[in-house]
Amino acid sequence: MSDPTFVQPVHDSGASQEDGKDSAVVNVAPHSQKKVIGRGSKMSSIVMILVAGAALFSDGYNAQVVGHMNPVLSALYPHDYTKSIKTSMSNAFLIGEVFGMLFFGWAIDKLGRRTGIFWATFFLVLGIVLATAAHGATRNGMFWMMIIGRGVAGFGAGGEYPTCATSTSEAADENAQVRRRRGMLSAVATDFSVDMGFVFAGVVVLIVLAAYSYKPSDGLWRVCFGLGLVLPVALLFVRLRLVNSTQYRKHAMKREIPYWLVIKRYWKPMIGTSMAWFVYDFVTYPFGLFGSTILATLNPSDSLMQTVGYGTVLNCFYLPGCLLGGFLMDKIGRKQTMTLGFVLWSLMAFIIGGALNPLKTVFPLFVVMYGIFNAVAEMGPGVATFLCGAESFPTPVRGHFLGFAAAVGKAGAAIGTQVFTPIQDSFDDENKGVQGVFLIGAAFAMTGAVITWFLVPDMERELETEDAKFRRYLEENGYHGVFGEDQKDEGASVSHLAYIGSYETKDVVRIHGRENTFEYLFRAKMGGPAMCKTCGVYMFQNVHGPPISFFDKLPPERLPIVLDNYVKNMNMQPVSVRVFDGVDISSLNIDYDDCGTEGYTLDD
Repeated sequence: MSDPTFVQPVHDSGASQEDGKDSAVVNVAPHSQKKVIGRGSKMSSIVMILVAGAALFSDGYNAQVVGHMNPVLSALYPHDYTKSIKTSMSNAFLIGEVFGMLFFGWAIDKLGRRTGIFWATFFLVLGIVLATAAHGATRNGMFWMMIIGRGVAGFGAGGEYPTCATSTSEAADENAQVRRRRGMLSAVATDFSVDMGFVFAGVVVLIVLAAYSYKPSDGLWRVCFGLGLVLPVALLFVRLRLVNSTQYRKHAMKREIPYWLVIKRYWKPMIGTSMAWFVYDFVTYPFGLFGSTILATLNPSDSLMQTVGYGTVLNCFYLPGCLLGGFLMDKIGRKQTMTLGFVLWSLMAFIIGGALNPLKTVFPLFVVMYGIFNAVAEMGPGVATFLCGAESFPTPVRGHFLGFAAAVGKAGAAIGTQVFTPIQDSFDDENKGVQGVFLIGAAFAMTGAVITWFLVPDMERELETEDAKFRRYLEENGYHGVFGEDQKDEGASVSHLAYIGSYETKDVVRIHGRENTFEYLFRAKMGGPAMCKTCGVYMFQNVHGPPISFFDKLPPERLPIVLDNYVKNMNMQPVSVRVFDGVDISSLNIDYDDCGTEGYTLDD
């Protein structure tokens, strides 16, 4: 993005005069409005969303690849790769994820979105390096280095959940066009990307297996682990250039967060989003048992290539559900989509679980039903947990709550594994054990629908709405902390207004935005600090006249309209408006009529 061009203000002698007053004149640079502002802002939002999607794609790969490598490690080291080592390998990544979700959920709110995103990627890269390069004086020592590496990688991967979901929702709020499609964009950048990572891991393993003639070897698992480095390393450099979102720059509470007031206001959505995520992950384990049943039928010889191949095909069933869920979230709402998904998921689980034995006699039908079943799960809670967790809370604490909800979800996965395994083993008949566990899971899925409907809020699409309500709530309860961040700390090209000088007794104010420089000329008639309660603009005017400074908390596309309202409401006489590196943005069709005279409070 190029820097705005600064030019000396030139008096527009062509401005018409009426009743001795200068009329407002707009001089437009010869650039298309869509190219400069519309598409620029839209593309920057989409780029941020794509970066988040790439990060979670990488997480999906690194989470899945160890599952494919378990048979390889068991074949290579049959006496050393014990069941306890295998369990520790899986648990290390899971435990690391939980701690990463909690820590980075806090970090992105207190330290900044960019800071949290960078360090989450750094720990993911570090963990992959440790696991790939694992060595030891003994096999056991090598495995423990691998386990530590997986734990560190899990810490970074867990951090990606709150950082990516938060950055996706806030990036999609930067532009009205993108905001209307936030459901689909969020679905693609979160759950769809993770599932694509699962599929890609299988494809990569099959290719590397072919390169090693389908024989387990030390190089096989190291190459598969090491390939997980490529995307995170590339993202590490990309993320160094990222800036914090507009919402975060406006509303961050880095110094002090009144946690008690926050909990008092948001305890209900906190429980709703966390428990919905818990139930989703909790029942994912019993519902995954049918995958093992299908694989056992398709691959009776337990061939490594066929196990990976068929498992990858089963993972493909998730993808259309993610896209359908993204579409529905934009059409019928996030809460409604999650509730519908839980209900359909539960109903299909009751049908398949109850008719397990007849269905297994028609194996193709069984596979199709199982595929639809998985797609329905992703359509509902699979995609909606991320977006509901992000939109249900204000910007200053969004990372806290999203990280907490994701961590509770992972805890649900761990508990589900421990709870359902002994339930399944309690049945003498294996089929009845799978059937019983599946029906119990279906009942829990229905409770997820109830939790979602009654505890997850139906939020406004624009994040600013809840942020404004949250700030008013804090002020009403006696909190007068500092909002926003020092934009110099981030090195970001952000919106600000600054007094430049005067021209023939007219005050000149230049608005320096990320994509445009606007220049306003007007005569000041009165002074005093003022704030628009509706749009959140803080303005201070010297009572003795110029210099005049405006300090805003709005994205650049809103500034000229709000300033124009302010000039009129403060009895100033607008003289002219000049726009450099762009055009007049009044054609954006943004309605700011609510920023009227009554919206301003003047202090003595």
